[in-house]
Amino acid sequence: MASLLTDAQLEQFREQGYTVAEDVFDPDVDFRALKRDYSDILDGLAAEMLDEGAIQSYAPQTPFSDRVISVYQQSGNLSLQPFDISLPLKNITADTPMYLGKAAFDLFTHPPLIDTVEQLLGTEVYSNPVQHIRMKVPTPDQPNGPGPNVTGVPGTAVTTPWHQDNGVVTEDADDTDMLTVWVPVTDATVESGCLTIVPGSHKRGMVGHCPRFPALTIPDEFVPEDLAIPVPLRAGSALFLTQHTMHCAHANVTDAIRWSFDLRYQPTGQPTGRSWFPGFVVRSKSDPSSALTDHREWASLWERARERLVQEDPDTLRFNRWSADAPWCA
Repeated sequence: MASLLTDAQLEQFREQGYTVAEDVFDPDVDFRALKRDYSDILDGLAAEMLDEGAIQSYAPQTPFSDRVISVYQQSGNLSLQPFDISLPLKNITADTPMYLGKAAFDLFTHPPLIDTVEQLLGTEVYSNPVQHIRMKVPTPDQPNGPGPNVTGVPGTAVTTPWHQDNGVVTEDADDTDMLTVWVPVTDATVESGCLTIVPGSHKRGMVGHCPRFPALTIPDEFVPEDLAIPVPLRAGSALFLTQHTMHCAHANVTDAIRWSFDLRYQPTGQPTGRSWFPGFVVRSKSDPSSALTDHREWASLWERARERLVQEDPDTLRFNRWSADAPWCA
């Protein structure tokens, strides 16, 4: 196993609730297939939107970032669900789209990444199904909030409010050692809306969250924002967070998209907090043959989950534990 994190970084993770590993991926090589697939998805969506009259023009020869921005500006919104690597939490249908390409599977089974995860979690590594794609378009008129005409979540102009990642799962995972890995596909600067964190906030444990737009939110009085720091990253690096580290992301005020992935890992055998969605063994020292290595099998897990969820009573599906009636949400 390659040791990408130094003893000082491991200590930072324990004491501050975060650490950064530089150059876990080579963006020019490791993201090439992913970028190609996402370009094809966008081209397909744009063709449909042109037919429907939702957009008036589209230039497929221009850079991906410019195309995303153009579609957003013309239509007022661009749902990320066709690009996402998870199903949504509601309104799941038999044809709800998600991205199940090999490039995504290769991303979150990337050996140098899992080597680093193993340093933090141990030798039995499981892929938690709380995982998402983020593509944030520029919204310079809204530096601390969602852009204009936001009609859907997830969308390209939605900021990420203060939260803890253990707060977005069900309480059966409260004792799970859930690790967040935030990977920028493009450089994440302060101006483009990199993550902002509160170092040491993980030591407070879970705090109350409120169901608000655009996502679950920690009330302002629970967040020591005077201690918050932005964490800019080069493309291909990785930010590691504990499940209780408070973090958010402000709007993108540059002229290009900010593109990233949120990935989650945990020790095998612990609850995921999303029992309706499939995870899988990424690496195992005790039983190497248990690790899933075929992306087609991973894709099939999600396809079967979608088939099951279509049949479920939506009122029985629970993906977190919070209610707007909580006293701290008043």
